[in-house]
Amino acid sequence: QVQLVESGGGLVQPGGSLRLACAASGSRISISAMGWYRQRSGLQRELVAIILNGGGTNYADSVKGRFTISRDNAKNTVYLQMNSLKPEDTAVYYCNALNYGVSYWGKGTLVTVSS
Repeated sequence: QVQLVESGGGLVQPGGSLRLACAASGSRISISAMGWYRQRSGLQRELVAIILNGGGTNYADSVKGRFTISRDNAKNTVYLQMNSLKPEDTAVYYCNALNYGVSYWGKGTLVTVSS
């Protein structure tokens, strides 16, 4: 069993930055991939960014060049640096981890981009 705890959400003005963090804990951890998803109001949950154990990354087209995902394997923590935020980035952001082939989700953290 893996528990994921997100932090770092909040209110930011357009053009601003936020950094999300997600820490994984549990009794048997061997995470192969960690990522961030978001769910905007009225829409389905969508992939924002993912990072593999070897460091490979993938981003949604809408965030390329603005968001950066990184990972501290020793701490089982994944980060999402979000720059040049836009109102359309407003969403609940969820952390995801793949551990021994099982997908785990955090409870989500709200990011609101508004003036």
